Amino acid sequence: MSSVDIVVPCFRYGHFLRECVESILTQSGPELRVLIIDDASPDNTAEVAQALACSDPRVDYRRHTSNQGLIATANEGIAWARADYMLLLSADDYLLPGALKRSTDLMDDHPSVAFTFGGAVVLDQRGQYSRHRIGVGSRTHVLSGLDFTKLGGARNIVLSPTVVVRTSLQKRLGGYWADLPYASDMEMWLRLAAYGDVGVIAADQAVYRAHSASMSSEPSREQELLQRKAAIEHFLNESAPRMTNADALGAWLNRMLALDAIGCASASFNEGAIESSARLSELAVSIDPSVRRTRRWRLFARKKSLGLRGWQLVRPAVEWFRFILRNEHR
Repeated sequence: MSSVDIVVPCFRYGHFLRECVESILTQSGPELRVLIIDDASPDNTAEVAQALACSDPRVDYRRHTSNQGLIATANEGIAWARADYMLLLSADDYLLPGALKRSTDLMDDHPSVAFTFGGAVVLDQRGQYSRHRIGVGSRTHVLSGLDFTKLGGARNIVLSPTVVVRTSLQKRLGGYWADLPYASDMEMWLRLAAYGDVGVIAADQAVYRAHSASMSSEPSREQELLQRKAAIEHFLNESAPRMTNADALGAWLNRMLALDAIGCASASFNEGAIESSARLSELAVSIDPSVRRTRRWRLFARKKSLGLRGWQLVRPAVEWFRFILRNEHR
């Protein structure tokens, strides 16, 4: 029987911790171990974690004397893991029934698979649910690492609570980069995909909470793009050379990121954030100078030529026209 080690980092999420850990312990299929790492949380994490550890021998608990941060805590968990597979599950998220069995069954059947991911249910702070299924589709299947990288298009399309990783490969490749606080997941998925295939589970695997505590630490558009740029640079320098046509892949990833930067520049312009819009357009050119020859750049240039007031006047008509065109092509 396969085994899975689950690392549960917890900081200020004591009120979510029991639901998270119980969603693991009630999973069917593989043998399980759980490590709760309390990152010096000032709430009731210690009380809840100790009760969970006392009630089930599969649960272990350790507490930091000072806050180490999520990346250091995650890397500590990677060092602890020794099962066939592993999962990093933030204490504010939880697994859906059958998630671990679906992932481990696929990875048992396909030894080339470096990691699996699936759909997620997103729960916002108002208690409303939505689904995140980018790249998931209607059937479970295996992608080559290159196809997965292209599927992402220079974005992180994977929510981390759905990801189960082959532990031996994770240890071989090392932990998360401390200089990528907002894009460490994206870089890790790219890194793993350079060394193996990717399993796609056609099911919702976890519930991901998007709440005020997590959203308060979200980066600005510029920070997020710079972090993705750094993640891609890490990937191109360290891992991509293993892949076919690595140079062409790197150029394509930079083009996709530059196009995203133009989209962000356009959004900032719409909001009247002119200085931010200018910085974002400069960032796009620094990533890929040829972006100035694209349709997206030309449309953005026309918008700027109207000025903010002029654009605000014509924008409703432009958006109505775009709506008509989209519906005509359905």
